[in-house]
Amino acid sequence: MRTLLSLALVFTLSCHQGGHQAGASVALVSEVHDSLPGFQRLFNGVNLDGWHIVWDDKGTDTSLFAVEEGMIHVYPSQEAGSTQSFGGIITNKSFSRYTLRFQYKWGENKFHPRDAFVRDAGLIFHQHGPQVIWPNGAECQIQEGDTGDLWLIGTQGSSTVSEVIRNYAPEGQLVTRGTRNNRFQRFHRAYCWEQPGWNHVRVEVDHDAARFFVNEHLVNEVTGLKQWSLETDSWVPLTEGYLLLQAEGAELYYRDIWIREF
Repeated sequence: MRTLLSLALVFTLSCHQGGHQAGASVALVSEVHDSLPGFQRLFNGVNLDGWHIVWDDKGTDTSLFAVEEGMIHVYPSQEAGSTQSFGGIITNKSFSRYTLRFQYKWGENKFHPRDAFVRDAGLIFHQHGPQVIWPNGAECQIQEGDTGDLWLIGTQGSSTVSEVIRNYAPEGQLVTRGTRNNRFQRFHRAYCWEQPGWNHVRVEVDHDAARFFVNEHLVNEVTGLKQWSLETDSWVPLTEGYLLLQAEGAELYYRDIWIREF
């Protein structure tokens, strides 16, 4: 009973206080994952076993990721404003049907060529083809003010958008994007639910469809994911691929990366 009363008090405080308290309520999500049936750690908190690193040739420092105190620190020691490569950590395993949960928090430093822009990163899922920066796949955008945007990279997909503001709307008009002539296509999120400090992202993937949640709010959705087949010279269903967490010119932290496959 005491435990239940304590939990009720935490819930009440998190609902009635904004700012810092909102961030604290999100952080509580990580503490219960061990009791969620079927979830497994995708990042062990100690090292990057199960992942490998790719990067481009913009900078000379390839030490883009460090594991510190159970977190992945992106651009851990680079000098602010210096020219740095973009990169990513990619899972060694491919996934098809799953729920992925993780948290991120922005650091202070930004790096050329994005030092004059908002902080940017992202999760690419269903990554397929050559593992370069940036590879083919679908992306859940992580960016200041835009977390939850959908990017299609060398990929085709459909989403429902508002006819007025053109952002995601569950009952909106179905629009398909992704062509051979334009490798990058974007669907804007419904609303920006990002907050200072730690943010919780949940991505639910079911073969060729996915939904994005930011701090437990549904912000975007995609269906009918497809990849280009050189064999058939046509778009074919995209139902699985690797996961990639980005380093894109901004210091940040990832933690509590969990996955439940179906």
